[in-house]
Amino acid sequence: MQQTREIFHQEVEESLFYNVTKGGPRGSSRSYSAFGLSRMPCEVKPRFLVLYGSQKGQAQSIAEGITDEAEEKGLVAEICCLSEVDKFNLEKECAPVVFIVSTTGDGEPPDNALKFVKSIKKKTLSCDHYAHLCYAFLALGDTNYANFCNCGKTIDGRLQELGAKHFYATGYADDGVGLELVLDSWLEGLWEAIRRALSMMAVPQPKSDITDMRALSKGALESATDVNLHLLSLNDPEPESTACLGKAAESESAKTVPEITTLDINASETGSTVTDLRPVSVTDNTETSHNLSRVLTDQKSVLTAQSGVPAVVEASLTLSFPPLSESALNIPALPPPYLDVMWLEPNTQEETSVPVSRESFQEVPISRSVRLTSDDSVKTALMVELDISAHPMAYQPGDSLDVLCPNRVSEVAELLLRLGLKDQANHRICLSLQIDTKKKAAQVPSYIPENCTVQYLFTWCLEIRSVPKKAFVRSLVECTRDGGEKRRLQELCSKQGSADYNLYVRDPKLDLLDLLRAFPSCQPPLTLVIEHLPRLQPRPYSAASSRLRHPGHLHFVFNIIEFPACTGRPEGRRGLCTGWLSDLVNPILLHPGKVQFFSTLSIPQVHVSLRQNSSFRLPSDLSKPLIMIGPGTGVAPFIGFLQQREKEREENPEVVFGETWLFFGCRHRDRDYLFREELQGFVGIGTLTHLKVCFSRDSLEGPDTQTGPRYVQHNLLLHAKDIANLLLRENGYLYVCGDAKNMAKDVNDTLMEIVAAELQLDKLDAMKTLARLREEKRYLQDIWS
Repeated sequence: MQQTREIFHQEVEESLFYNVTKGGPRGSSRSYSAFGLSRMPCEVKPRFLVLYGSQKGQAQSIAEGITDEAEEKGLVAEICCLSEVDKFNLEKECAPVVFIVSTTGDGEPPDNALKFVKSIKKKTLSCDHYAHLCYAFLALGDTNYANFCNCGKTIDGRLQELGAKHFYATGYADDGVGLELVLDSWLEGLWEAIRRALSMMAVPQPKSDITDMRALSKGALESATDVNLHLLSLNDPEPESTACLGKAAESESAKTVPEITTLDINASETGSTVTDLRPVSVTDNTETSHNLSRVLTDQKSVLTAQSGVPAVVEASLTLSFPPLSESALNIPALPPPYLDVMWLEPNTQEETSVPVSRESFQEVPISRSVRLTSDDSVKTALMVELDISAHPMAYQPGDSLDVLCPNRVSEVAELLLRLGLKDQANHRICLSLQIDTKKKAAQVPSYIPENCTVQYLFTWCLEIRSVPKKAFVRSLVECTRDGGEKRRLQELCSKQGSADYNLYVRDPKLDLLDLLRAFPSCQPPLTLVIEHLPRLQPRPYSAASSRLRHPGHLHFVFNIIEFPACTGRPEGRRGLCTGWLSDLVNPILLHPGKVQFFSTLSIPQVHVSLRQNSSFRLPSDLSKPLIMIGPGTGVAPFIGFLQQREKEREENPEVVFGETWLFFGCRHRDRDYLFREELQGFVGIGTLTHLKVCFSRDSLEGPDTQTGPRYVQHNLLLHAKDIANLLLRENGYLYVCGDAKNMAKDVNDTLMEIVAAELQLDKLDAMKTLARLREEKRYLQDIWS
């Protein structure tokens, strides 16, 4: 037994430490007594493993940031995607493991985490399968969606069932209110937790401390008291959770840090770069053009204008107040650069205007487009019909379609001008990795074609409207000449400036171009922009048709999104994809009730890819009742459902079909009642049993009615007994499609109220009942924020 224990400790030490003399990454020599480790040679560094699952790159970016910062801490972090099962082996992993995992769709795992989730769910695994494993977990999610951090909770819970132990409390970061509110505190406490884990795993412990790691788990809970994680759960009342996070952001900016002249703090010890930044005043930089960080005495300051009339000055994107404007700042470490650009000769041939390297996308013609709303409607809804006869797509009602759109020509042109690249727009570039980069697992972005032009790069490859993350803002500091502008950017990316970052950058959804307009002395190089801008993502739209009714065609519906002007963006703009689609179909757009003549025009084309939804489907049992809730364009997939059900009724006349209910709502009956004639036709032939509509802005009808249903949740309450009976006693299916931020939450609250009232349950048991319906795939959502 003693020999076995010694062999185990030898394996642990070999796994925990990385020999620099064997080709390990270069870094400063550290004394391992700093980590509480003994008898370790100075040429090795403690190691840990970072695993991530990411759909759009946020989890991957956080994981890469941890990996890069590890070297500053005297550690070696190995990073792998959860899909790279050939590069890591948790069954034999003896070092601490840090998981960073996001959630996509209706609580689903990211694509690159699907296989891992399936592998750990195997029922053949024993309860001590991962008893040797100690780990920390950061789950990313969005409380606008019901299944908040569901993938993270699933993996975390399953690892616990298989015997793994936490060495640090799990964090749940909410993109709905700002990941930084949890992320910054969680990362701040992570390094000490890793040191503690490494120490306890490297030194022999009495009895079973190594295998069951009870002391380590206790340390995780103790460390959680020092790190305010703001853990969120579906069982928490939503307003309280949101309020808690909001107060955290406010209190963060309200902390006063004493003014200091010099700081002698090792960044490796603190986990962040602490800079000596004194308050910027008018005299600090005679070239300051905007006097950005004028010392003011309150959230508003009264200054005397040239006319002698007092003018109230408020905080803004470019202007801060005490205590923030006078505080020393904790700013993030500078992300290491990793790309080089080789400039090639200009492109003399006309470059293709269509995307490349999108194997799953097909270019299909738009055969028809119809305006569904009146000219005086608040929102403009369009229906687009695609001709897929030459590109068969086996779509089902409930599936979605990914539409690939380019960035707006005007925005690309302005950005190129602002970056000083206007004259190089047609030059081709070749990207490569810097030989001496310190970034771990650095890669040339695979979504950027070789030798593409700068114009193509910004048109089809980069999401130029993405909100710059704090790491990007931190990098922009180094590219800014003006002292006042530099100070303000430092504030926005600092721990102390988190509230300002959320208020002036994240919440109004500013992008790189907005920041460059606000900070004119900032001039980032092309490589920096490529390193920090994410990939241009396709936009998903629900299919609004059935192949049985429209063979060879696919319909989808959308509102043209309008973003109003805001602080930091003086002019409003349209949604990227909806604005582009509107322009694309405008020459062939049909207006119902109007006589129109079209000359021979070129048929517009669009690049699309089918996104199948295996859960948001009609039940295979035709006798099961359906409850569909879809206000506005949320009705789209239910048009496909009803078209499908109509054909199924024609093909199976002997079958007894379950009831079908549709709850629809809009502003005005005569302006934006989408698919009105078709829905009434479904009712007329019996395909739709009950159609319940409400109009939130129309005057209420009926002499005896003082109040009535304004929104779909009000109509649900009016038919509470029917809903409860269909859903709970007849095992029906309930579908919700539409806005996640308001409608889906209100509907969920209403369903909880109905279940509690009809079954005589308290709130907690009602929530559990709805959770059971979700698990049974009988309460399904297709929602967006």
